[in-house]
Amino acid sequence: MKSLRSILFAIFLCSTTSAVDKTGTMAAKFLSTDIGSRAIGMGGAFTAITNDGSSMYWNPAGIGFNSLRNFYVNHSNWIADIAFDYFSISIPIAQNRYLGINITSVSMGEMEVTRYGNEDTGETFSASDHAFGLTYALNLTDRFSIGFNGKLIQEKIANNYANGFALDLGTLFKTPYGFRLGTSISNFGPKMKMTGDDLLIPVDIDETIYGNNESVTGYLSTDEFDLPLVLRVGISNDVFIGENNRITWAVDSNSPNDNRSYINMGLEVGLMNDILVLRSGVNSLFLENREREFSYGVGIKSPSFFRQELYINYCFEVLKHLGDTHQMSIGISY
Repeated sequence: MKSLRSILFAIFLCSTTSAVDKTGTMAAKFLSTDIGSRAIGMGGAFTAITNDGSSMYWNPAGIGFNSLRNFYVNHSNWIADIAFDYFSISIPIAQNRYLGINITSVSMGEMEVTRYGNEDTGETFSASDHAFGLTYALNLTDRFSIGFNGKLIQEKIANNYANGFALDLGTLFKTPYGFRLGTSISNFGPKMKMTGDDLLIPVDIDETIYGNNESVTGYLSTDEFDLPLVLRVGISNDVFIGENNRITWAVDSNSPNDNRSYINMGLEVGLMNDILVLRSGVNSLFLENREREFSYGVGIKSPSFFRQELYINYCFEVLKHLGDTHQMSIGISY
């Protein structure tokens, strides 16, 4: 218990430390949008659990630690009619070694092009974000796992785009005291910048000179921006009530490079061997002007059939100003 209190105090201390406010200055900000209806239903406190298909986002060590053989799809009706989708599959490749593939997609409908003095152009454009990841996890012991997730990133709007890559690193450890300790660093990589045909413009090099070439092509150079790096440290534990029911609690400390640190907390109740699961959580505690507040979720699991199980999870998240969001996921273990 003394060790547990020390860890909780350290998480609280890390989450209340002052940081430079760089909100809105990151590239590929979609990479820091939480993924997974189960994880979000627990308020985003998932770093030390990571036992479903969203593990590669939260902590890539989870697919090895929990021996995941899983096919997973998650869909979110996000803010402003934006569709946020995530797909993953994890498979064992050798003893104590696991491989995962994951795809993140953010898309929206066509939008009208408007220009100063000409709002009805009849033209349209689109915007999208994608990340393609490959995960490798290794169980070093029966209590400790480490995982890596490398990903290619692309942001696109109209005819402009930015490409980049990043690395996630995570560890998961079952302590001698029973609870789990998870850590992860996500989105470690070089800066990104926009490029593309829409940045090419005609330029008159010197308007004071008559007869010079007025059709020189110029290029608008954009700044480079950091990726949304985030450090997560989490603890979780299970409390069993009888043989068929459990309560799982989790606490995460999050330290992003574009905002102050904050804490997520979640609770999950599994009934009848997890045939029915209820969840609730709170997000972004101790963060000033926080947008994300509370979340609730429910899940069901089918009986095993030839070692295969079907999981369906739903969550509802309360946002302060941007409207509530809904997520649903389907997972198949084999």
